Amino acid sequence: MRLVVCDVSIGAWTADYLVAQIRAFRPDGDRPFVLGLPTGSTPLEMYQHLVKAYCSGEISFEHVVTFNLDEYVGLAQDHDQSYHTYMAREFFSQVNLRPENTYLLDGEATNLVAECQRYEADIAARGGLTLCVGGVGEAGHIAFNEAGADFGDRTHVQRLDPSTRRANARFFGHDPEQVPALALTMGIGTIFAAQEVLILAQGARKSQAVYQAIAGEVTPLWPVSVLQQHPKAMLVCDRAAAEKLSIQDDDLTNNREK
Repeated sequence: MRLVVCDVSIGAWTADYLVAQIRAFRPDGDRPFVLGLPTGSTPLEMYQHLVKAYCSGEISFEHVVTFNLDEYVGLAQDHDQSYHTYMAREFFSQVNLRPENTYLLDGEATNLVAECQRYEADIAARGGLTLCVGGVGEAGHIAFNEAGADFGDRTHVQRLDPSTRRANARFFGHDPEQVPALALTMGIGTIFAAQEVLILAQGARKSQAVYQAIAGEVTPLWPVSVLQQHPKAMLVCDRAAAEKLSIQDDDLTNNREK
């Protein structure tokens, strides 16, 4: 796994990287760039910088296809905390992505298992993920794959750990009981099948997860650790998130890879 420690915003660095990758790929109608996308607070700056890049003419999303990593079960799509609402507000409504090229899981589906199977079929029909961006939780989960996740799992229904519900309670009036107990999520196997995986980590609270991702043993207890085995995975973090790693201060230069 490649490590990038940033002095600048990790969102700005990641947006610049994505713009460069998409432009180098030269997507068209027959060969789109298929991008896995996260939600939450960490990627907000990434989306802001991607919108700026689009508005300045640096990038077009006309031939980009997106698949979101997860969605809460039971929230209406227009609920202010659904990931449908988040993506529309923070990204989709501000760039030239075609609506038919944006895929999100339906947390209100009557048959949740069938919805997960449909999502996997849609990913396969689009040729698989070219690049998957994700965040990492304090306990090392990626998407909603909690500690103990099976590395072979595909998109599935996930019961959320109490620690995850507590962490997300800030979006639900600081009441963990208001956070849905279930979510639909891409599995580790789905994410791992992407040609490239880019994980974001920000702040000292993520430092143990970053350490486990880079220097710990590969174990389902820290799902992010599996990316050590991916042929093209990258972790982008700030100095605070890298504080537990044995890297000398003089080596933590702006945007330098480790």
